[in-house]
Amino acid sequence: MYCKKECIAMLLAGGQGSRLYDLTKQTAKPAVTFGGKYKIIDFPLSNCINSGIDTVGVLTQYQPLALNEYIGNGEPWDLDRTRGGLSVLPPYQGNKSSDWYKGTANAIYQNINFIKQYDPEYVLILSGDHIYRMDYAKMLEQHKKTGAVCTVATITVPIEEASRFGICNTNPDNSIYEFEEKPKAPKNNQASMGIYIFNAKVLFEYLEADEADENSSNDFGKNIIPNLLNNGEKLFAYKFSGYWKDVGTISSLWEANMDLIGEDPILNMSDKTFRIFSRNTARPPQYLGKNSHVENSLISEGCRIYGTVINSVLSGGVIVEEGAIIKDSVVMEDVVVRCGGKIYTAIVDSDVVVEQGAVIGKLDADKSEIAVVAKGSVITADASANN
Repeated sequence: MYCKKECIAMLLAGGQGSRLYDLTKQTAKPAVTFGGKYKIIDFPLSNCINSGIDTVGVLTQYQPLALNEYIGNGEPWDLDRTRGGLSVLPPYQGNKSSDWYKGTANAIYQNINFIKQYDPEYVLILSGDHIYRMDYAKMLEQHKKTGAVCTVATITVPIEEASRFGICNTNPDNSIYEFEEKPKAPKNNQASMGIYIFNAKVLFEYLEADEADENSSNDFGKNIIPNLLNNGEKLFAYKFSGYWKDVGTISSLWEANMDLIGEDPILNMSDKTFRIFSRNTARPPQYLGKNSHVENSLISEGCRIYGTVINSVLSGGVIVEEGAIIKDSVVMEDVVVRCGGKIYTAIVDSDVVVEQGAVIGKLDADKSEIAVVAKGSVITADASANN
């Protein structure tokens, strides 16, 4: 059935997330828990529906089981639709060959037929591992006004960190004259956010040419964007000024969680005008015991707190026994901290048991010393985890 859409989104959610170490050994990075009740992928999916984009292809690859189960039919994000909605797009075997996704551009290329069935004018390319709120409709409006064939969302980063990103060098009117992928000596600090809007026909043309190039890395930042510029195509930067965090490292994931707490948090999830939706696990309300002490923390549904929690984010079902302490930490689902157990400056994955007298992390450690505990671990007093 023909179903034309002006703009559809393609969400790249197949990354391994190796810099998150134990947190992604069994789980794709977009399915990692964030902020107590969310997954990282909730942010781009919520951004899409809040921006009026109701057709989203989610490209999965690495450890997809938990991610596929969480996404389901897209109902939490109002993407369970007969025409459009959410579609999970893993690599597949065709008549000629079968391949894992070799790069970001190749992943989109392998799903050109999915895109074409909606006959879109524009294609929005997204990453599934960033924390941010963005109205993509405003970016699309600028794209149309400038007459660009491609618009790249950018954000200002500290100049000392600019070499970690693709950098857009722009003219005063925000047209892009040069794109440098992770330059050693960046000329400015306008970093690509990995968010692109393409005119669909131009995207198809360049993806097909890139696929035919045996020397290509099949990557948007390394190949597609530079090829567009080399051919004199019109590219513009869309400068974004809101909160955005690439949570691809332990320290950045911990920092982003810490940004949620406080009376006036840096990232305020209470904004009802632009909600972030998630799948409801239907847990009972949290319980705080009469001797519990909770300070400056987020406590999710199903938690039972009898001990002390300070400056921390707790996901659903966490049990903190009397005499246990959690401080400056991110604790994921169904963790149990026994009496006398202590968690300091750490990220603890789900289903961990911290036995009596066990200690995870170091008190008042800095972000370079964040302890990480893998899913399902049992930490005893004799084998306490400091990293």
